Amino acid sequence: MGAYGEYLEKQMDFAAMTQERKRQLCRIAALRKSDVLVFASDLNKGKAPVAIDYSDLLPIADQLANLSGDRLDVLIESPGGSGEVAEDIVRLLREKYDRISVIVPGWCKSAGTLIAMAADEILMGPTSALGPIDAQLSWQGKVFSADALLEGVEKIKREVEETGNLNRAYIPILQGLSPGELQSAQNALDFARTVVRDWLAKYRFRDWTTHSSTGEPVTDAEKKARADEIAALLCNHKRWLTHGRSIRLEDFQKMRLRITDYSADADLLDAITRYYTLLHMSFASNIYKLFETPQSQVLRFINMPVPPPQQAQEANIAVIEAKCANCGEVTRVQANLGAAHPLQHGLAAYPKNNVLLCPKCGAPNNLVNARRQIEAQTKKTIVA
Repeated sequence: MGAYGEYLEKQMDFAAMTQERKRQLCRIAALRKSDVLVFASDLNKGKAPVAIDYSDLLPIADQLANLSGDRLDVLIESPGGSGEVAEDIVRLLREKYDRISVIVPGWCKSAGTLIAMAADEILMGPTSALGPIDAQLSWQGKVFSADALLEGVEKIKREVEETGNLNRAYIPILQGLSPGELQSAQNALDFARTVVRDWLAKYRFRDWTTHSSTGEPVTDAEKKARADEIAALLCNHKRWLTHGRSIRLEDFQKMRLRITDYSADADLLDAITRYYTLLHMSFASNIYKLFETPQSQVLRFINMPVPPPQQAQEANIAVIEAKCANCGEVTRVQANLGAAHPLQHGLAAYPKNNVLLCPKCGAPNNLVNARRQIEAQTKKTIVA
């Protein structure tokens, strides 16, 4: 039986699932002899802000403060996001650690791939995938590749040079493009290629001292040239055709970029598989982002609509009807205002950490928005 089936049969509540998830993270840290930081998004919650953005810097810095080793493994699950924030994340990591590895059990696309390229080592398995780093632009309500836009304009230019005429169908397109927008597209493309080239040469290739085929010393110029070759391949929209294309272990082998296949180590494969399974089971709630170490965690929840609180018969008590984001179960929660009060029949106590575990399925549901609403309306503090 696989890990997923095994954990489903155990019917763990969220607390037990968290404990087991942490246990597997400790296994990874022990096997790798390194600190471990997880930065993961639920890729199935597309309407939530799952992309890498500025707000991720604070929880990442917070979790790094809990670590004290001399090397770091970063386990990433991400659809991508801001390349500029990815650069800031790399700076945060590199300010504390000289040696960094990135573990990719699932998807680590776009800006996530940028972060991976700043590592000394990348670990992937049979289901792992990085992605192209061709910059994406938003224009007239559409998102598309900067590389594809520039290539399209070049195609029009070549056609005009060859025929001496401009196809009238191109006029509306060209009228909507300014030189500044074209330059912005080029700058966005150059940014991704430049940071990856520099990171590969500085970190990934720093221990590449001799050529395996000749035994000759490797020069700094050769490292930079090889790094630029790989960066250009990852930026090449014509090669990958879509921004969401999966680049797997065998693709990197063809590119001659060495990737560690963690499935070759049975214990590490088991630990990563179990952790990744538990991560996705934890996402079967209203959690959409998770930052954690073996000892600490920061969770981000989708803000679920909360009905207006009801005043109970007893003064200074509000009742929240909390609907579980996972199974739909409605739990009536007693919020004590200003002071503690006896728990009324049929009500659940307001949780001290603002996270209500559904009594039916065990999924966590964040009540912090309901708390803020009640405290704003009543001008009293909830006492849990």
